[in-house]
Amino acid sequence: MGHESQNLFLNGPDGRLEAIFWKPEADVSPPMAAVVCHPHPLFGGTMHNKVAYQAAKSLDSLGMAVLRFNFRGTGMSAGTHDRGRGERGDVTAALDFLATEFPETQLLLAGFSFGCFVGLRVGCKDDRVTECIGLGTPVNNTDFSFLHECAKPKLFVHGENDEFGDVKKVEALVESLPGEKHLVVVPGVDHFFAGKLKQVDAAISEWMMERHQSLIKISD
Repeated sequence: MGHESQNLFLNGPDGRLEAIFWKPEADVSPPMAAVVCHPHPLFGGTMHNKVAYQAAKSLDSLGMAVLRFNFRGTGMSAGTHDRGRGERGDVTAALDFLATEFPETQLLLAGFSFGCFVGLRVGCKDDRVTECIGLGTPVNNTDFSFLHECAKPKLFVHGENDEFGDVKKVEALVESLPGEKHLVVVPGVDHFFAGKLKQVDAAISEWMMERHQSLIKISD
């Protein structure tokens, strides 16, 4: 089994949003559908970022439909950067697209760095999202207190030497959160998981297959 890949534009709140949509071939109904959010656009973050791509690839390999998109003002997306405020509407637009494509399918929200902050903020409040994945959670200079009101199942994957998220602070945050939560610390790696993307893949795949017994990894 493989996927069909479509380049498209979403109807965002501030204009069109450039996106890439992967869905199972031959009109196979996916077990879940996911939005993956990229890192900070003012520091080169796009939907083609290696960590965001790996997250999408990991979820795709489980047979899920996966949507990546560029936040406003990034790539061919309209609008201008809004410091994480207007970007929440961009995330909602991506979720709206998946909900229209797969109205009976559970949605997952995954995000890396800035995408973790903006994405999980939306995913925790949106009833269509049943679980969340945070990669490289930048706790050093970003307020993640909103997670204390989020009881949805959450996976966090973090580099031991992450320069934007002290691992001890991340451990304390995850420990304090309600509901099901799991933290995987990748040893000896920085914020961008350089050289350790296979560990990111393993963390995502194992957590998802443990939670959903019907999921089977169908490709590498």
